[in-house]
Amino acid sequence: MKFDRIAKILLLGAGLALIAACANEAGVQAVAAEPTKTAAPSVEAAKADDAKPTTCTNPRPQACTMDYTPVCATRDTGIRCVTTPCPSSEKKTYSNGCGACSDPKVSEYVQGACP
Repeated sequence: MKFDRIAKILLLGAGLALIAACANEAGVQAVAAEPTKTAAPSVEAAKADDAKPTTCTNPRPQACTMDYTPVCATRDTGIRCVTTPCPSSEKKTYSNGCGACSDPKVSEYVQGACP
């Protein structure tokens, strides 16, 4: 009795594995047969995308990965003056966009380290 139940479970598992293998093989064939139509982006387009600032949104990230893809963030200094010049923001380099946006004083960032 116990053996019949174990045999049924093993047969069911083998059947599911066979179905998954066939589905995976069919998916690989479909992907391989499909031609690629994407062209490599131009250097000018990549530079234009990097120059666009990314605005930080709420809720702010609580934890970030430790990858290093530096960004130049615009950070509020908290200084408010009546006369000029009085910089109310500063540029600061962060290790990545997530790290920059986790700082509540950061409003936006662009790719690359600050000059």
